[in-house]
Amino acid sequence: MGTRSRKRAAASTRAERDAARRRPAARGTAASRRPPGALPPAPWGRFPLSELVILIGIVLIVWGVISGRDGEERLVAGLAIASLGGGELALREHLAGYRSHSALLAGVAAFVVVTAVALGLGPVRVWLLVILGGAVFGLAFYAMRELFKRRSGGLGFR
Repeated sequence: MGTRSRKRAAASTRAERDAARRRPAARGTAASRRPPGALPPAPWGRFPLSELVILIGIVLIVWGVISGRDGEERLVAGLAIASLGGGELALREHLAGYRSHSALLAGVAAFVVVTAVALGLGPVRVWLLVILGGAVFGLAFYAMRELFKRRSGGLGFR
């Protein structure tokens, strides 16, 4: 049998070696650069774009409701715009490991796929759409949950 090399850079205690191993790992995570409890930063900086989009959506919803029968388009547009603003914020928080939105994002994925199939293929049996939506929701939920676990440092929810 051969001999093993026993090189040691410097004599140190186990606690010092453990602390040295933890230091680079903590420096590289996005959560360590943010103060605790702070939202993840938006890619466009400090401009409140998500909040303004949600506000525009709410204004359109109220305007559509007040208009009555003539405001159906405004109501639907307001719901879509407000949903986009909220969805962007949920996706940003989820990808940063700040807060888990696995079920919401999986629901959005299932809605998009079922809507695309229903509009693209024409008349489709409802039970097929329900099965397709359930399968997409399940796969997307699992994938989003695993992604959040990796981004949050192993937590399943926060």
